[in-house]
Amino acid sequence: MRIRDWDQNLKIRLLGETSFNIIFWIFYPFLSIYFAQSFGKSWTGLLLVLSQALSVLVNLFGGYFADRLGRKTVMVFAACGQAVGYGIFACTASPWLDLPAVSFVGFTLASLCGTLYWPASQAMVADVVPEEHRSSVFAVFYTAVNMAVVIGPLIGATFFLDSPHVILFAASAVCLLFTLMLARFTKETRVQDHVHAKRTESEPWYKAVGAQLQDYKVIATDRVFLLFILAGVLLAQTFMQLDLLFPVFLKETVHQTTIYSFGDWKLQLSGEKLFGLIVSENGLFVALFTVAVTKWMLQFRDRFVFIGSSLLYAAGIGMFGQMSTFWGLTAAIIVFTLAELMTAGPQQTFVSRLAPEHMRGQYFAAASLRFTIGRTLAPMSIPLSEWIGYDGTFGLLTVLAVLSALIYYAMFKQFDRQHA
Repeated sequence: MRIRDWDQNLKIRLLGETSFNIIFWIFYPFLSIYFAQSFGKSWTGLLLVLSQALSVLVNLFGGYFADRLGRKTVMVFAACGQAVGYGIFACTASPWLDLPAVSFVGFTLASLCGTLYWPASQAMVADVVPEEHRSSVFAVFYTAVNMAVVIGPLIGATFFLDSPHVILFAASAVCLLFTLMLARFTKETRVQDHVHAKRTESEPWYKAVGAQLQDYKVIATDRVFLLFILAGVLLAQTFMQLDLLFPVFLKETVHQTTIYSFGDWKLQLSGEKLFGLIVSENGLFVALFTVAVTKWMLQFRDRFVFIGSSLLYAAGIGMFGQMSTFWGLTAAIIVFTLAELMTAGPQQTFVSRLAPEHMRGQYFAAASLRFTIGRTLAPMSIPLSEWIGYDGTFGLLTVLAVLSALIYYAMFKQFDRQHA
């Protein structure tokens, strides 16, 4: 399905979300550095845990509000909330008004509104795109995000930490413009007279949330699935450090490193600028090699893919903790990215194979706990690095990745017994 054949709603979203994602990735990878400078590493980790926990709670309401109030209404409200949140953050991060606590409130508001935005946006795609074309539409949005991951950190490494308020004002302005575009040029796509929609409209919010929590009870009845969730939560503590522990680690341990030298001329970068380059490499590798690695993984059994990915994550995080040069860190991020791409496709396929046909929705909802719980716990690595040092923290993360490989091994043994 070509972009010119898309519904106008999707064209507006692609333009607005791509613009915002570029701005977002200019500052997002460096937020842990910014807040660590203001609050210290211990408080930064705890505050980020609180922010993620609130995001998990808001996520429970996202689908409910999208069905009850409409996709467009929720998206306009969420985009406006992001504009306000980033505006508060920008004002309080400026040289004229230095209020780190209020900055964090603004960031949290923007994050919560972003969490509210995505269920409605995904539902809108399902509303206007035939099922056979949805994968290609999602692929375009995914590619746009990865383009932003390549471009944004390179700009942020140069500008954000020196002038955070400028970038954040730009983010607020883009969100405000996007709000106006959504309000003016998009139309509501929720089916008004659908039986389920009518039932949802009369359903109290607490019953909707309770129904979603009820879905998660499936974990307790399927031992293989429970092990799958547990391994995923442990592994998330490793790959989510790319935007949490890694930037703080490089800023504090790499003061200056040489990228390239010719005679007396040297190209040197500080730790935070080096981190921006490393994140951009990760985004570039993902954009270039996702399809190729996914096809390659089809040649192997799932057990080897999952266990191999965990062991590569362990190797990548271990290498990262020992490297201080550009080329060493590039080698680490290549290993790290390969581990990420190995399971990009097989994870969803495994869940669909594991789930009974009449319970697939429940299984996929419960499978998201790997990321929601993992994202909530992952920021604890920042205060942990202060308590036990970077060597101890990277060592612990390596152990968790290896432990996830062992859990995957046990999971497939149990899976074989159930299907013998």
